[in-house]
Amino acid sequence: MRGFCMGVEVSVILPTMNEEKAVEKVIPQIKETLAQMGVTYEIIVVDKSNDKTPEIARNLGAKVIRQKGKGYGDAYLEGFKVAKGKYIVMMDPDGSYDPKEIPKLLEILRKEAADFVIGSRLKGKIEPGAMPWLHRYIGNPLLTKILNFLFKIKVSDAHSGFRAIKRDALQKLTLKCRGMEFASEMIIEAAKAGLKIAEVPITYHPRIGESKLHSFKDGWRHLRLMLLYSPLYLFLIPGLFLILIGSVFLIYGSNTEPLRAHLMILGSLLIIVGFQIINFGISGKVYAVKEGFDKPNKISRFFMRYSILEEGLILGTVLFILGFILGLRIFLKWRAIGYGELFEVRSAIIVLTLMALSIQLIFFSFFISFLMLKDNSK
Repeated sequence: MRGFCMGVEVSVILPTMNEEKAVEKVIPQIKETLAQMGVTYEIIVVDKSNDKTPEIARNLGAKVIRQKGKGYGDAYLEGFKVAKGKYIVMMDPDGSYDPKEIPKLLEILRKEAADFVIGSRLKGKIEPGAMPWLHRYIGNPLLTKILNFLFKIKVSDAHSGFRAIKRDALQKLTLKCRGMEFASEMIIEAAKAGLKIAEVPITYHPRIGESKLHSFKDGWRHLRLMLLYSPLYLFLIPGLFLILIGSVFLIYGSNTEPLRAHLMILGSLLIIVGFQIINFGISGKVYAVKEGFDKPNKISRFFMRYSILEEGLILGTVLFILGFILGLRIFLKWRAIGYGELFEVRSAIIVLTLMALSIQLIFFSFFISFLMLKDNSK
């Protein structure tokens, strides 16, 4: 193989698990296609099989690496470590993607028209029996639309297993996912890194052998990752919504006759829960920035200031004092009537709300400062 004796221009990574029937067909096609292009190349098979897949791949000239971990993403992460090519092609080795279409992806990279290219099945041709109806018309389009909405990306097939990326562009991505959600993570990270993403239409063929996909489990993993990458939509917007609705319920319930105590209690609960959800979202955002998973924005920069602890303590203390004063007023009324029956539900609910928010805010401020302890101690 020319790639092993000269500088490697293209690395093709194939994650395999019991693909002996497919690799004996796919690998020769890859070699023929790249040879016709006149490029130096290597084929890297990251294998976790218990059949003859690694033996067949090795005999066909591929470099075989035994996958120690498990998962689709894990295989690619292992392959990236040893890939030497200027351009890296990622391709499911089950025969569903045509190696003869590799030049379509590489041409865009070589012309500097993009840093990362995805082969789009939905823009191309899907042969009969190649993709289940649920994946083709519901799962893949829906998850792709969610990804596009959350991360302001414009792709048509976010879960395509046929991709190519420049080596220097790949090094800008922080990739950690070991499972099928790796496909979404790669696109999200590429968008965050400012890479130029392009798509080319491809043909999707029926796979050789049994499918390894688990429709609902894998779909949830993709959705779960997207939500965790989007604290604004997962935490902040729901939290603000609950606080807004809770405030409306609390104000309305406290200004009606007869008193709507149950509506006020519900409003108080929504405010407290909403505030806690926002605290979780901000904490997650700060942690992600600290650990290098995300880039800072206006929200994270505001809460990563050195003075955030003191400001939080002051505001929390003010809320606590307001609640305490109102609570003391209720107590004095109660004592004045000889500790008998007292109907101060309206004020009691407001006291409960203020005290809960003050305690949440004080400990949230300590927690954020704890995350920043190393930096603030410099």
